Amino acid sequence: MILIVGLGNPGQEYAHTRHNMGFDAIDYLMEHKVGEEINKAGFKGLYCKAAFGGQQVLFLKPQTFMNLSGTSVQEIVNFYKIDVDDIIVLYDDMDLEPGRIRLRASGSGGGHKGMGNIIQCLGTDKIKRVRIGIGKAPRSVIDFVLEKPRGEDKENIEIAIAKAADAVEDYVENGFAHAMNHFN
Repeated sequence: MILIVGLGNPGQEYAHTRHNMGFDAIDYLMEHKVGEEINKAGFKGLYCKAAFGGQQVLFLKPQTFMNLSGTSVQEIVNFYKIDVDDIIVLYDDMDLEPGRIRLRASGSGGGHKGMGNIIQCLGTDKIKRVRIGIGKAPRSVIDFVLEKPRGEDKENIEIAIAKAADAVEDYVENGFAHAMNHFN
């Protein structure tokens, strides 16, 4: 079973902010690719189990706030006995321009506290991920990631979310190496 995790912060005040690009990517996947809704609460998150790309897939949006995302991921991984090789995490990245995505098979959290917490909780950095570019903060990082993008940034980020969904679909159907070669 594959686990697809989108990172963000719960609550309407954080909806569609730069830091919630992982949530937005999961929502896009569910609406445009899967045709299901995330409709269950559990594992300190919201989740759905659905057929996708010929596989049984779990979709998870942790509701622990970003910095503790790993506790939610760890609970669902332990319950369903998911292999770390079958996890992919989608999240925002300030090191990429808006509109760009980058797939990686492993590595540090790169300063992203949600990804860092997942690595800490699972005890490995060998976790597949799709980083969604939001651009550099021109001022306070916290203010920047917690505001909604506008104008050209918003348009480019929406394109990146669609690309991220396509990349996840490619991964599920053809493997991560194929997706990396196609989308990086």
